[in-house]
Amino acid sequence: MLQDWFDVLKTQGARCDKHGIIDFGDPAAELRAAHTGLVLADLSQWGLIAFAGEDAETFLHGQVTNDLRQLGPDKAVFAGYCSAKGRLLANFLVLRREADILLLLPESLRETIRKRLSMFILRARVKVRDANDEWVRLGLAGAGAEALLAETLSMAAPAAILTVAHTGEAFAVRLGEQRYDLFIRPTVAAAVWQRLAKRARPVGAAAWDWLMVAAGVAAIVPETQDQFVPQMVNMDLLHGISFQKGCYPGQEIVARTQYLGNQKRRLYLAHVDSPARPGAALYSPELAGQSAGMVANAATSPEGGTDLLAVLMISSRAGDAVHLDTPDGPRLDFRQLPYDL
Repeated sequence: MLQDWFDVLKTQGARCDKHGIIDFGDPAAELRAAHTGLVLADLSQWGLIAFAGEDAETFLHGQVTNDLRQLGPDKAVFAGYCSAKGRLLANFLVLRREADILLLLPESLRETIRKRLSMFILRARVKVRDANDEWVRLGLAGAGAEALLAETLSMAAPAAILTVAHTGEAFAVRLGEQRYDLFIRPTVAAAVWQRLAKRARPVGAAAWDWLMVAAGVAAIVPETQDQFVPQMVNMDLLHGISFQKGCYPGQEIVARTQYLGNQKRRLYLAHVDSPARPGAALYSPELAGQSAGMVANAATSPEGGTDLLAVLMISSRAGDAVHLDTPDGPRLDFRQLPYDL
């Protein structure tokens, strides 16, 4: 089914690999469009897991960092899944669609996390499945996105961040001021894409990755699994942690970090005039050759070089002399996150 969708996009000028859409022929122009214009992206690099059954909500509520008991069809939340050490194995967007609870996370982790969560279902009345073929995932962002979405899907676009609007064959969640994730039934996806693409420029995965980095929303990937307590990637600031709910794996460590005030690392937005990759080490003079942090996510910048999300010692950020890969490597130029630390 996914290959069928890629074949549709190839007729629209897409260049693909086995992971998704690379670009639509001009990646540099696509990045510039993501910065200043209205863009449309295929999000096949993001995978979808569905949970259904009488105990689905109770089961997931006991596994993730956020409170799912108040999660209705008109609301989405961020949440994380931790190891017993309180380190993130994955983080995701959580949504409801009819009888399903859906987790959207990087496709590179989808099967690993599906299998791991399945191990703990035991006697609970829960069924978990790969839902990639059930919904085509699209991204729409930029000035005019709200009006275009409402017109194309014949629905009132979600009014507030992390709210959801539904139609019979689609639903959409608002992630930013003019940024949306869309979930479209495969039977109508080609027609929806063509209507959206009349006004929004199609872009590849790199452009959407840059929008995520610019928004300050980190995604755990294989290179960064089991490295960060949720607060290190600002999940508390993105309302991805409930400190009133019951236990979940790693909950004691996450809560201790919050209530003892011993937060030593935070997520920062930065630019560097060189390539960068998730998992790369960061250095600052105060630690004398020891790593001061790690790159969480990186994306090619519209202005050249790389924009990245850096998990970094708060004291090192204050010193403002942080280097990539080696103590004398390229220096990071810090930028303002779109939310307050």
